[in-house]
Amino acid sequence: MAKKILVTGGAGYIGSHTVMQLLLAGFSVSVVDNLDNSSEASLERVAELAGDCGKNLTFHKIDLRDRDALKKLFATTKFDAVIHFAGLKAVGESVQKPLLYYNNNIIGTIILLETMAEHGCKKLVFSSSATVYGWPKEVPCTEEFPLCATNPYGRTKLMIEEICRDIQLGDGEWDIVLLRYFNPVGAHPSGFIGEDPRGIPNNLMPFVQQVAVGRRPALTVFGNDYSTKDGTGVRDYIHVVDLADGHIAAVEKLFQSNKTGCDVYNLGTGKGTSVLEMVEAFEKASGKKIPLVMAGRRPGDSETVYASTSKAEKELNWKAKYGIEEMCRDQWNWASKNPWGYGKPNESADPST
Repeated sequence: MAKKILVTGGAGYIGSHTVMQLLLAGFSVSVVDNLDNSSEASLERVAELAGDCGKNLTFHKIDLRDRDALKKLFATTKFDAVIHFAGLKAVGESVQKPLLYYNNNIIGTIILLETMAEHGCKKLVFSSSATVYGWPKEVPCTEEFPLCATNPYGRTKLMIEEICRDIQLGDGEWDIVLLRYFNPVGAHPSGFIGEDPRGIPNNLMPFVQQVAVGRRPALTVFGNDYSTKDGTGVRDYIHVVDLADGHIAAVEKLFQSNKTGCDVYNLGTGKGTSVLEMVEAFEKASGKKIPLVMAGRRPGDSETVYASTSKAEKELNWKAKYGIEEMCRDQWNWASKNPWGYGKPNESADPST
């Protein structure tokens, strides 16, 4: 009998790719998503891509803060584990609207955890972030680094991590894996699913792809005077399919006979790549020139951040397989086939596009 996994936020970028890998690994998957920053079209495409496995996918449009709807779902389906992606994730918006982020991310998670406990489902994989390391004083970041969030979005991730540690300490029946990931990029190799942010992208690669397909005139590079190889910021970019496979490894760890407790793993490549190196790799993959506008550093941006991945390699038996060439190849394959993401030009949420 296939194990049943509930995936919150499963219609989003990382969620949809993880749902795909779960289905192919033989799991039965239910997705809950309020579609606030995602499209049900992603799951329709996942079901199609997954072939026969697609029949093991169901979708429920539910906001996690709707306790009654969530309880009804748990009452009708016995879940073996939950992967929790759902949450707002724009750093800038979180600074402008902190209460929105605390309400959505923290309260939604508490209601989810309470509902899980009431129905005897105490296995959880939580989608955390490298943002909990704040501005690390050295690299690579190990899981033992001091934690320090520098904005409301990051604080919600850190608070949820602390809540998870607390509930597992209070009730040893819980098994929880916290995954801190670095900079997800790329798309499924089919070009059928990928990242489709609403409005102006917050991250480098969606912005680059929108410049490449003509939706934006140029890429603004924030800071070219860092003490790095070319003056631009260095990050640990990870292919979204590698990241999805990391979630499969985490779920499988939960189902091992020995207790997990509450454990944490970095998911990255362990390699740092600069903004300009990433742009150059994308230009090579796409054959498109990306016009650049150099601007000053953004307040709060770190110079260099990349992961130590040895713990995940050793304990989850997981290691990123793809390099930046494959990341850019698959990003361009998605962008060129879907220049407007899952929508059409007149459906864009951003009037400037």
